[in-house]
Amino acid sequence: MRILLVEDERRIAEDIVTTLKAAGYVVETASDGEEAWFRGDTEDYDLIVLDLGLPKMDGLTVLKRWRAGGRTVPVLVLTARGAWAERVEGIDAGADDYLPKPFRMEELLARIRALIRRSVGLGAPIVEAGPISLDTRQMRVARNGVPIAVSPLEYRLLSYLMHHRGRVVTVSELLEHLYGDDDARETNALEAAVARLRKKVGPGIIETRRGFGYEIGGEKA
Repeated sequence: MRILLVEDERRIAEDIVTTLKAAGYVVETASDGEEAWFRGDTEDYDLIVLDLGLPKMDGLTVLKRWRAGGRTVPVLVLTARGAWAERVEGIDAGADDYLPKPFRMEELLARIRALIRRSVGLGAPIVEAGPISLDTRQMRVARNGVPIAVSPLEYRLLSYLMHHRGRVVTVSELLEHLYGDDDARETNALEAAVARLRKKVGPGIIETRRGFGYEIGGEKA
């Protein structure tokens, strides 16, 4: 899952990035409103964490521009504690949720997980496909209840496919959402990761749609 973090306070941004990466997310950052607006308008993210007090362009303006331009990506707004009017204005502008500062990282992660699930029509924190279950809270994968050891990349790959069950996910989309800005995005490396993951989860779970991409298997998986 690919997240854009928009935060101009370096210490806070570094702490959030560390937390999100440890939780299996690919994180990109922006430190001012103009950069945030451009990234959110031209790139495809699974979620955006947006601070409202930004230089160059305030967060509310950025959010309103995204929504006016038809961008439907889930947005979690960070606000100063007690700034209830700002929170109301943020939600009216199109925010999907808000979190007042200071906050605990555990709550930030819980809200992010919930927003991403909601955006793809999932309700429970445990996502299932046939015998495979993926616990988004613990970052654990199991087959018929038996834990499966997966690498961070394999977890991100399986999580993305399972969150988008019911449609074919293209190779280019996977490359965009599984790798960060500084990572090499090679099709061969992705194919190798898919092959390794297939051996671990068993047959019929990850299906190849030749010429298109990959899809999580159907009810018979």
